[in-house]
Parts: sequence; structure tokens; C-alpha cells
Amino acid sequence: MTDDLPTPQAPLPLSGNQRRKMKSASRLYAVQALFQMEAIGQTVERVIAEFEDHRFGAVYEGDEMAEGDIDLFRATMADAVNYQARIDQMTDRALVAKWPIARIDPTLRALFRAAGAELVQSDTPPKVVIKEYVDVASAFFPEGREPRFVNAVLDHMAREARPEAF
Repeated sequence: MTDDLPTPQAPLPLSGNQRRKMKSASRLYAVQALFQMEAIGQTVERVIAEFEDHRFGAVYEGDEMAEGDIDLFRATMADAVNYQARIDQMTDRALVAKWPIARIDPTLRALFRAAGAELVQSDTPPKVVIKEYVDVASAFFPEGREPRFVNAVLDHMAREARPEAF
């Protein structure tokens, strides 16, 4: 007797480039999710579930969203919430005295919180964190000065959080 049922195949291992793209997508999603949490008052658990169920790999108007690294996304979200006071204080110290974190654009505030979470809690090299989040800033503000501003603020935050890396 022959079994004609197809056998499920194990997923193919991801290349280094695919893993990097998934991590980059997770960082973008984390900024969006943190923005959404602040804008409409969602809990971290609810926004994580929404992004994992409806954003990662979703198709909108024919455009497929990238798959994200779920572990990085979850860790960034949890750390951004759990260490928000510390991250906001680091951000305030990096900003000009006239511009406390409460006065900056909410997208940038979300970005600084996501990046700050990685700077204070992950093993990712600070220079990688800075580059990744400058790229996120460029995606949100392609014509503006914000990416340079983000670079300067994150450099200051990274030197405070992980001085041994510089």
C-alpha cells in the first residue's frame, strides 16, 4: 500500500541576509507598535498579538509586508515598556534642554524607545543598533533631517548605555 499524501517539508534554513532583513523589519514594526500603543492606549500584549497576527507577512493592496523576527520584536517591545523610564531619561539627556522627549514627534519618541530597549538590554553592537534605527528614521522621514538627528541622539544614548563599546 502506497501513501500518496504529501509529507510536510521542514522549513529551509534562513540565510544571513534573510535573518538581517527579518530583524530590520522587526525594528520597523516595533517603532510602529510603540507609536500605536501611545496613540490609542493599547497594552503591549494586545499590540504584539495584533502585529504578529496581522502585520508580519500580511498583504496590503498587493504589497506584501516583510516577515519579522518574532523573538526580536517581542523582546524589543517588552524591554521598551519595562525600561521606558530609564530609556526616556537617557533620551532626555541626549536632547537639547529645550526639547524634552515629551515635546518631540511621537514617531521619533517610539523610535528612541525601541532603540533604547536594544541599547540597554540586548547584545547587539551599539553601532548596529544606531545604523538600523537611522534606516528606520529614513523610512519614516525620507526627505527630512530626522535621520541625522536620530543618529546624533542614538550615538549619545549608546555611549551612555554601553561606553565599553566605544
